[in-house]
Amino acid sequence: MMILRPIQKSDYSALLNIAQESGHGFTSLPVNEELLQNKIERSVASFAKETDVPFDEGYLFVLEDSETGEVVGTSAIEAAVGLDDAFYHYHLSKVIHSSRTLNVYKAVDILTLCNDYTGATELCTLFLRDKYRRGLNGKLLSKSRFMFINQHRDRFADTVIAEMRGVSDENGDSPFWQWLEEHFFSMDFPTADYLTGIGQKVFIAELMPKYPIYVNLLSKEAQSVVGEVHDNTRPAIELLKSEGFTFNGYVDIFDAGPTVEAKVDNIRTVREVRKYTVRIDDAMQIDAEGSPVMIANDKLAGYRATALTLTLPEKATEVAIPGAVAKALQIADGDTVSIATL
Repeated sequence: MMILRPIQKSDYSALLNIAQESGHGFTSLPVNEELLQNKIERSVASFAKETDVPFDEGYLFVLEDSETGEVVGTSAIEAAVGLDDAFYHYHLSKVIHSSRTLNVYKAVDILTLCNDYTGATELCTLFLRDKYRRGLNGKLLSKSRFMFINQHRDRFADTVIAEMRGVSDENGDSPFWQWLEEHFFSMDFPTADYLTGIGQKVFIAELMPKYPIYVNLLSKEAQSVVGEVHDNTRPAIELLKSEGFTFNGYVDIFDAGPTVEAKVDNIRTVREVRKYTVRIDDAMQIDAEGSPVMIANDKLAGYRATALTLTLPEKATEVAIPGAVAKALQIADGDTVSIATL
């Protein structure tokens, strides 16, 4: 059984392995012992913090195989970005060049540096190890965050965003960054990406072009990747689109990958989640004929979620679950759980 739970200090080695496997372009998990330890400590403190407004909290989850104890993936939520450090994007928009006298009309795409998502909640740090990319694992790892946000609404903003990894090759070279590097910077993409991951972002404000960039002046290679995702990221963006996330022209300043957004109330899982009272049946087996669902307890630091197949009678207020599932979710008879279809 796969269980999603908050990260613990003892998970450092597993998180380091995931950071190493994730490769270039995965800014939120730099391969740096001090920073990874700090990320874990910050998450533990965030789960323990009493607050009713989103600020600088970061909630980091891991997906654990309950049979082996192996940590096989991670995902995270940033409560509110850009409040203590600038959060940059390029916004893709158009300008019109026209002349009635010359009978010329041309619409041109431009990229403008901005901080428009300041204060938004961010979904981030989603990574599942290769051999576990099957079944419901990916959906559980990603969508369980919506259950958590729904259960603790005061801790998060009304707008939720997710930055999608942009196009880069096996060496970590980004066509978009190559153009920026040639004209404005003297560092390669992996270096810039790493510096951002460890929090050294001052070079962005110092060296990034201050004025809008005309997209048609970029190299053909750079133009072709604006708003496009890395091949490994396609399943993630399709999942978010199915939840109601949309692309509104904001792209990453390094690899031009798209950022998608949604209002919390418009997210499909949030709209469809239902509350049930638990009845534990130790003799009950997993319902192979049921529908795939995600089930989570309503705790904060003790948050647990898993995926299974379950038959939910229409208009029911009580749900029976096997004892093994109840134990994994750390719930007892009469507790409340949240359930959403997968």
